[in-house]
Amino acid sequence: MTTQTKLKRIAWLSAMDKGKQFNCLLHHFNDESLAECFQQLDGKKAVGTDGVTKACYGEKLNENIRELTERMKRMAYRPKPVREVLIPKEGRPGAKRPLGISNLEDKIVQLMMQKVLESIYEPLFLDCSFGFRPGRGCHDAIRTLHQHLFREDVEIVIDVDLENYFGTIDHEILEAILREKIKDERFMRYIKRMFKAGVLSEGELKINDEGVPQGSICSPILSNIFAHYVLDTWFEETVKRHCRGRVELFRYCDDAVICCQFESDAQRIVQALSKRLAKYRLKLNEEKTRLVSFSKSAYRQGIKQEGFDFLGFNFYLGRSHKGVTIPKLKSSGKRLRMKLQRINQWARENRNKFRLMEIWRMVRVKLQGHIQYYGMSFNMRVVQRFLNTVRRILFKWFNRRSQRRSFTWEKFNLFIQANPLPRAKICHALF
Repeated sequence: MTTQTKLKRIAWLSAMDKGKQFNCLLHHFNDESLAECFQQLDGKKAVGTDGVTKACYGEKLNENIRELTERMKRMAYRPKPVREVLIPKEGRPGAKRPLGISNLEDKIVQLMMQKVLESIYEPLFLDCSFGFRPGRGCHDAIRTLHQHLFREDVEIVIDVDLENYFGTIDHEILEAILREKIKDERFMRYIKRMFKAGVLSEGELKINDEGVPQGSICSPILSNIFAHYVLDTWFEETVKRHCRGRVELFRYCDDAVICCQFESDAQRIVQALSKRLAKYRLKLNEEKTRLVSFSKSAYRQGIKQEGFDFLGFNFYLGRSHKGVTIPKLKSSGKRLRMKLQRINQWARENRNKFRLMEIWRMVRVKLQGHIQYYGMSFNMRVVQRFLNTVRRILFKWFNRRSQRRSFTWEKFNLFIQANPLPRAKICHALF
């Protein structure tokens, strides 16, 4: 029986019996499964504290995997500290967020842990959750939210912001949640060891009782499990029963919005949510969490309504070609400004590092990625404006590759005609 077949059986058992407990999981960490995990790792990723690359580890792959399996069987495997790297935080100039980079051997074990945990919990996760789940993504969350706003009567949207969610997940509480389903003590001991491995930041080892490192392969599934019990099931089983109107939660990892039919429900939910999070040692960001007026009927009466951001898009009310009030979306202004600033900085720093055509090739890749994400219904005008601004940025810095002016606008347009940039198009239709 292959590893994939075994994992499918775990998922089937979990789906058939929601209260199913798993007593024997560590035997799935064998030579075959760990070697498969090694092959699935990206060799271009940054290395951990030991400096071992995928190519280096792969030179004696069979021997290394066999030795790793043996250590896991006799409980001798111990995860190493995660190397912390600070990267710029999108939407907040100057702010940085920590990214954890594990050793290659730890990545192999983490990937197998992630597969096992995903097999157990994926059948239990609710439809309101979209982040880091197979077959689901950002655009599914955006499309589902838009359809709800379009079809249902919504008066208030709660724009939820959790303060440092990844960094404040309590290890003891998460362990207790996992133990409800997982009775394999050896598997749980390795989970605890992973928690206690610590983070190596600027040469100093930090071991905390809370937080899962962003960048760790296991972090997405662990954070989803925590949010499933803390938020999703509580909202579905408790909050909905105590509300006067219809309320719906849409969550992508720690990014969430709640649509409420009545304002009174929204106010009660915010109060209850703050208490619920405190019970699990999480915190609501009071400054960023807000109630957003989003009533179609009020908009039709000429009462101004607000907008809110979700996954890089700004949702707002507008009118269709026939004059019907409908929810629309466009690229978040904050995200757009940050992207243009980064492109301007990149063009300035790299204008003389590469040949012109190599820079042009890299720009095309960047723009194609932007169109692929932001190319949604209602957003074509904003995407086109973004592409036009990028053209002006490139024209500016291409003319500063030397002291002599390289392009006039006429020559630059001829160059673009010969080497066209990607065009704005709808990659994700909402209807």
